[in-house]
Amino acid sequence: MRLFGPLYQRALAWSRHPRAPALLAGLSVIEAIVFPVMPEVMLAPMCLAQPRHGFRFAGISLAGSLVGAVVGYLLGHYAYEAVHPLLRALGWLDRIDAQVTSLRAIVAHSPWQAFWLLVLAGFTPIPLKMFTWASGIVGVPMLPFLAAMLVGRGKRVYLLALAIRLGGERAERALLRWIEHIGWGVLLALAGLVGWLLLRGHGAS
Repeated sequence: MRLFGPLYQRALAWSRHPRAPALLAGLSVIEAIVFPVMPEVMLAPMCLAQPRHGFRFAGISLAGSLVGAVVGYLLGHYAYEAVHPLLRALGWLDRIDAQVTSLRAIVAHSPWQAFWLLVLAGFTPIPLKMFTWASGIVGVPMLPFLAAMLVGRGKRVYLLALAIRLGGERAERALLRWIEHIGWGVLLALAGLVGWLLLRGHGAS
Protein backbone atom coordinates (compact mmCIF):
# COMPACT_ATOMS: atom_id res chain seq x y z
CA MET A 1 0.00 0.00 0.00
CA ARG A 2 2.99 2.33 -0.27
CA LEU A 3 1.56 3.67 -3.53
CA PHE A 4 -2.20 3.40 -3.03
CA GLY A 5 -2.32 4.20 0.67
CA PRO A 6 -0.90 7.74 0.35
CA LEU A 7 -3.03 8.42 -2.74
CA TYR A 8 -6.14 7.25 -0.89
CA GLN A 9 -5.34 9.52 2.05
CA ARG A 10 -4.65 12.40 -0.33
CA ALA A 11 -8.08 11.98 -1.92
CA LEU A 12 -9.69 12.00 1.53
CA ALA A 13 -7.81 15.20 2.39
CA TRP A 14 -9.01 16.81 -0.83
CA SER A 15 -12.63 16.14 0.22
CA ARG A 16 -12.16 18.61 3.10
CA HIS A 17 -10.52 21.29 0.97
CA PRO A 18 -12.40 24.60 0.39
CA ARG A 19 -12.20 23.88 -3.34
CA ALA A 20 -13.31 20.29 -2.97
CA PRO A 21 -15.80 20.35 -5.93
CA ALA A 22 -13.06 21.46 -8.33
CA LEU A 23 -10.67 18.86 -6.92
CA LEU A 24 -13.37 16.19 -7.26
CA ALA A 25 -13.82 17.11 -10.91
CA GLY A 26 -10.06 16.93 -11.47
CA LEU A 27 -9.79 13.58 -9.70
CA SER A 28 -12.67 12.19 -11.77
CA VAL A 29 -10.95 13.29 -14.98
CA ILE A 30 -7.55 11.81 -14.22
CA GLU A 31 -8.99 8.60 -12.70
CA ALA A 32 -10.56 7.78 -16.07
CA ILE A 33 -7.14 8.22 -17.72
CA VAL A 34 -4.40 7.14 -15.34
CA PHE A 35 -5.06 7.70 -11.61
CA PRO A 36 -5.52 4.52 -9.49
CA VAL A 37 -7.93 5.92 -6.85
CA MET A 38 -11.66 6.03 -7.63
CA PRO A 39 -13.42 9.41 -7.19
CA GLU A 40 -15.95 7.77 -4.86
CA VAL A 41 -13.24 7.88 -2.18
CA MET A 42 -13.55 11.66 -2.26
CA LEU A 43 -17.23 11.86 -3.20
CA ALA A 44 -18.47 9.84 -0.20
CA PRO A 45 -17.14 12.12 2.57
CA MET A 46 -18.24 15.20 0.61
CA CYS A 47 -21.80 13.82 0.41
CA LEU A 48 -21.66 12.91 4.08
CA ALA A 49 -20.55 16.41 5.08
CA GLN A 50 -23.13 18.17 2.86
CA PRO A 51 -25.90 15.65 2.07
CA ARG A 52 -28.13 18.29 0.45
CA HIS A 53 -25.44 18.88 -2.16
CA GLY A 54 -24.74 15.18 -2.74
CA PHE A 55 -26.41 14.98 -6.14
CA ARG A 56 -24.60 18.12 -7.31
CA PHE A 57 -21.30 16.57 -6.24
CA ALA A 58 -22.25 13.36 -8.05
CA GLY A 59 -22.99 15.37 -11.20
CA ILE A 60 -19.62 17.10 -10.98
CA SER A 61 -17.87 13.74 -10.62
CA LEU A 62 -19.82 12.26 -13.54
CA ALA A 63 -18.98 15.22 -15.80
CA GLY A 64 -15.29 14.88 -14.93
CA SER A 65 -15.38 11.13 -15.59
CA LEU A 66 -16.94 11.69 -19.01
CA VAL A 67 -14.21 14.19 -19.95
CA GLY A 68 -11.54 11.79 -18.72
CA ALA A 69 -13.18 8.88 -20.56
CA VAL A 70 -12.99 10.78 -23.85
CA VAL A 71 -9.33 11.63 -23.24
CA GLY A 72 -8.54 8.00 -22.36
CA TYR A 73 -10.40 6.85 -25.46
CA LEU A 74 -8.46 9.23 -27.70
CA LEU A 75 -5.15 8.19 -26.16
CA GLY A 76 -6.01 4.54 -26.73
CA HIS A 77 -7.05 5.24 -30.29
CA TYR A 78 -4.21 7.51 -31.38
CA ALA A 79 -1.32 7.04 -28.95
CA TYR A 80 -1.46 3.38 -27.89
CA GLU A 81 1.77 2.37 -29.63
CA ALA A 82 3.62 5.41 -28.29
CA VAL A 83 2.69 4.67 -24.65
CA HIS A 84 2.92 0.88 -24.99
CA PRO A 85 6.18 0.67 -22.97
CA LEU A 86 4.70 2.86 -20.22
CA LEU A 87 1.58 0.69 -19.95
CA ARG A 88 3.77 -2.38 -19.69
CA ALA A 89 5.88 -0.76 -16.95
CA LEU A 90 2.72 0.16 -15.01
CA GLY A 91 1.47 -3.43 -15.24
CA TRP A 92 -1.69 -2.43 -17.13
CA LEU A 93 -0.93 -4.05 -20.47
CA ASP A 94 -2.35 -7.52 -19.78
CA ARG A 95 -5.60 -6.12 -18.35
CA ILE A 96 -6.04 -3.68 -21.23
CA ASP A 97 -5.35 -6.44 -23.75
CA ALA A 98 -7.97 -8.63 -22.07
CA GLN A 99 -10.59 -5.90 -22.45
CA VAL A 100 -9.49 -5.27 -26.04
CA THR A 101 -10.01 -8.94 -26.92
CA SER A 102 -13.53 -8.97 -25.46
CA LEU A 103 -14.55 -5.64 -26.97
CA ARG A 104 -13.15 -6.41 -30.41
CA ALA A 105 -15.16 -9.62 -30.69
CA ILE A 106 -18.35 -7.92 -29.50
CA VAL A 107 -18.00 -4.77 -31.62
CA ALA A 108 -17.43 -6.90 -34.71
CA HIS A 109 -20.91 -8.35 -34.19
CA SER A 110 -22.75 -5.20 -33.05
CA PRO A 111 -21.32 -1.90 -31.73
CA TRP A 112 -24.31 -1.41 -29.44
CA GLN A 113 -23.65 -4.73 -27.71
CA ALA A 114 -20.48 -3.07 -26.43
CA PHE A 115 -22.79 -0.57 -24.71
CA TRP A 116 -24.14 -3.23 -22.34
CA LEU A 117 -20.68 -4.58 -21.65
CA LEU A 118 -19.38 -1.12 -20.76
CA VAL A 119 -22.44 -0.30 -18.64
CA LEU A 120 -21.83 -3.36 -16.48
CA ALA A 121 -18.11 -2.59 -16.45
CA GLY A 122 -18.86 0.77 -14.85
CA PHE A 123 -19.87 -0.98 -11.63
CA THR A 124 -17.00 -3.45 -11.32
CA PRO A 125 -13.76 -3.10 -9.33
CA ILE A 126 -11.84 -2.93 -12.63
CA PRO A 127 -10.52 0.65 -13.01
CA LEU A 128 -12.43 2.76 -15.54
CA LYS A 129 -9.26 3.62 -17.44
CA MET A 130 -8.90 -0.02 -18.55
CA PHE A 131 -12.17 0.29 -20.46
CA THR A 132 -11.60 3.81 -21.81
CA TRP A 133 -8.22 2.87 -23.25
CA ALA A 134 -9.49 -0.48 -24.57
CA SER A 135 -12.51 1.19 -26.20
CA GLY A 136 -10.23 3.62 -28.01
CA ILE A 137 -7.88 0.87 -29.16
CA VAL A 138 -10.77 -1.17 -30.57
CA GLY A 139 -12.54 1.89 -31.97
CA VAL A 140 -15.90 1.46 -30.23
CA PRO A 141 -18.22 4.03 -31.88
CA MET A 142 -18.27 7.23 -29.83
CA LEU A 143 -22.05 7.38 -29.30
CA PRO A 144 -22.45 3.97 -27.61
CA PHE A 145 -19.18 4.54 -25.76
CA LEU A 146 -20.32 7.86 -24.25
CA ALA A 147 -23.80 6.49 -23.51
CA ALA A 148 -22.24 3.54 -21.67
CA MET A 149 -19.92 5.79 -19.68
CA LEU A 150 -22.85 8.05 -18.78
CA VAL A 151 -24.99 5.18 -17.51
CA GLY A 152 -22.22 3.03 -16.07
CA ARG A 153 -20.45 5.70 -14.05
CA GLY A 154 -23.62 7.72 -13.43
CA LYS A 155 -25.37 4.91 -11.61
CA ARG A 156 -22.39 4.52 -9.30
CA VAL A 157 -22.02 8.14 -8.23
CA TYR A 158 -25.74 8.90 -7.96
CA LEU A 159 -26.48 5.70 -6.04
CA LEU A 160 -23.66 6.59 -3.68
CA ALA A 161 -25.07 10.10 -3.15
CA LEU A 162 -28.57 8.70 -2.63
CA ALA A 163 -27.40 6.03 -0.18
CA ILE A 164 -25.52 8.55 1.94
CA ARG A 165 -28.43 11.01 1.77
CA LEU A 166 -30.76 8.31 3.12
CA GLY A 167 -28.45 6.41 5.43
CA GLY A 168 -25.66 8.79 6.44
CA GLU A 169 -22.59 7.28 8.08
CA ARG A 170 -24.21 3.83 8.29
CA ALA A 171 -24.63 3.79 4.52
CA GLU A 172 -21.03 4.87 3.99
CA ARG A 173 -19.76 2.09 6.27
CA ALA A 174 -21.99 -0.46 4.55
CA LEU A 175 -20.75 0.62 1.12
CA LEU A 176 -17.14 0.29 2.23
CA ARG A 177 -17.88 -3.12 3.71
CA TRP A 178 -19.77 -4.59 0.75
CA ILE A 179 -18.34 -2.76 -2.27
CA GLU A 180 -15.91 -5.56 -3.11
CA HIS A 181 -18.65 -8.21 -2.90
CA ILE A 182 -20.96 -6.13 -5.07
CA GLY A 183 -18.17 -5.38 -7.52
CA TRP A 184 -17.12 -9.00 -7.91
CA GLY A 185 -20.75 -10.08 -8.26
CA VAL A 186 -21.23 -7.66 -11.13
CA LEU A 187 -17.89 -8.77 -12.56
CA LEU A 188 -19.19 -12.35 -12.73
CA ALA A 189 -22.32 -11.07 -14.46
CA LEU A 190 -20.05 -9.17 -16.86
CA ALA A 191 -18.10 -12.35 -17.65
CA GLY A 192 -21.38 -14.16 -18.29
CA LEU A 193 -22.56 -11.39 -20.61
CA VAL A 194 -19.29 -11.48 -22.57
CA GLY A 195 -19.55 -15.25 -22.96
CA TRP A 196 -23.18 -15.03 -24.08
CA LEU A 197 -22.47 -12.30 -26.62
CA LEU A 198 -19.50 -14.20 -28.05
CA LEU A 199 -21.51 -17.42 -28.35
CA ARG A 200 -24.35 -15.49 -29.95
CA GLY A 201 -21.93 -13.89 -32.41
CA HIS A 202 -20.43 -17.25 -33.36
CA GLY A 203 -23.91 -18.73 -33.76
CA ALA A 204 -25.00 -15.89 -36.04
CA SER A 205 -21.93 -16.29 -38.21
